[in-house]
Amino acid sequence: MAVVRRRSVDELAEQVGGRVVWPEGREPADGGRLSVGPDVVTDSRRATPGALFVALPGEHADGHDYVLAAAAAGAVAVLGSRPTELPTVVVDDVAAGLGRLGRAVVLGTPGLTVVGITGSSGKTSTKDLLAQVLEDAGPCVSPPNSLNTEVGVPLTATRVEDGTRYLVSEMGARGIGHIRYLCQLTPPHVGVVLNVGTAHLGEFGDRDAVATAKGELVESLPASGWAVLNADDHRVLGMRERTSAQISLFAVDARPPAADRQVWAEQVAPAGAGRYRFLLRCADELGERSAPVTLAGLGRHQVANAVAAAAAALAVGVGLAEVAASLSAAGPRSHWRMELTERPDGVLVLNDAYNANPDSMRAALAAATELVTESRTRHPGARLVAVLGDMLELGEVAQQEHRALGALAAAAGAELVAIGAHADDLAAGFAEGADSAPGDAAATVLGTRDEVVALLTGRLSPGDVVLVKASRACELQTVASALARGGSTPPTGEST
Repeated sequence: MAVVRRRSVDELAEQVGGRVVWPEGREPADGGRLSVGPDVVTDSRRATPGALFVALPGEHADGHDYVLAAAAAGAVAVLGSRPTELPTVVVDDVAAGLGRLGRAVVLGTPGLTVVGITGSSGKTSTKDLLAQVLEDAGPCVSPPNSLNTEVGVPLTATRVEDGTRYLVSEMGARGIGHIRYLCQLTPPHVGVVLNVGTAHLGEFGDRDAVATAKGELVESLPASGWAVLNADDHRVLGMRERTSAQISLFAVDARPPAADRQVWAEQVAPAGAGRYRFLLRCADELGERSAPVTLAGLGRHQVANAVAAAAAALAVGVGLAEVAASLSAAGPRSHWRMELTERPDGVLVLNDAYNANPDSMRAALAAATELVTESRTRHPGARLVAVLGDMLELGEVAQQEHRALGALAAAAGAELVAIGAHADDLAAGFAEGADSAPGDAAATVLGTRDEVVALLTGRLSPGDVVLVKASRACELQTVASALARGGSTPPTGEST
């Protein structure tokens, strides 16, 4: 049984390299033996009795201004850069202090195995699949949604308890050295690299730089660990030379090259409603074996995510039959990622609005196209409507990638509704691809999310499939939510 982790405020200060400052006149006789925990929060609204509130500075708000709100919710201490109304562990850099706390928790938990996951796309979906497999094998901690930064990674690690067997750590990067730092906070035994794509090219410059950053994960592995690499991506496959760990290669449709372990999907086939089934195969020193898997997630791209999760689970010792059974039982977990809602009138709304890059846009369009094809067996006139917004952080290739996406939407026979700074580029690409597009699909450029909802309200018919997707900052999940409700205005304060 897991034991909830608590710590004294003095122990906390030692772990993060800070000093305890008590509110004037409130230092107790027992000094630093104040018990803090189990929860560590960065949002005052999520504070619980005994919690440590991490007062992070931000562009628009300073966490120190919310200490009293956190205290009202039950927080008893603060990790901050200056004294507050609560006992405060003062450090020079709050995010770095949180990082040291996460590392202390991980290193102080006997029997814990850390699995790190990175890649240009698919990290969160793979993390969710792997977490559900590992939860069936033992106590497992994984991040909700996409907590994959220098704040999110250690914050997730603080949820580890005595008795936790697995920590799944999703790792993102905005530059060279970021993943290496995250690996110092949660030292991985297994490292999964999914792909090297076009996401964040504006920050990295080219795919080779992205590969350099992503490969920091396998460089951080011990010789006894496992590097789980996508053999279908040549840049990822090349990372074999950058690690001393054992190599597990995964692939879809064909057996990967020789390695310590090979994991792949064969006989990939539709399983209805946008889902897929396949035969999961594995070859290693124990011989060859296989097991069938049927996924609940939408889109063929989920097959690669599932095979990656399977390879990671095998690396920590879960059996193939158990992996296959857990993958088949796993469901969607993170919000706004391929969330499918069927309205009472038969309209299908596919909300994939959490984030976007060229690779994930292509995958989402492919999945939506499959859905509308299937829908037409019951509703011959069903249409595909693609509500698409900006893909951010693409740098100099932004215009080119948006035009290519517009052309892809035209080729899919979609009706395009474009919004955002690159809406005109989407529409221009759509026009370029319209000559080869089936039917008489059209493109519409709109300026606001409310205009999108107003345009589509009342214009959708049974069987129509509406895909809603853009980068997170565009907040198109509010559009998807409104359309799923039939076009009603999103409630005030709806979570974004």
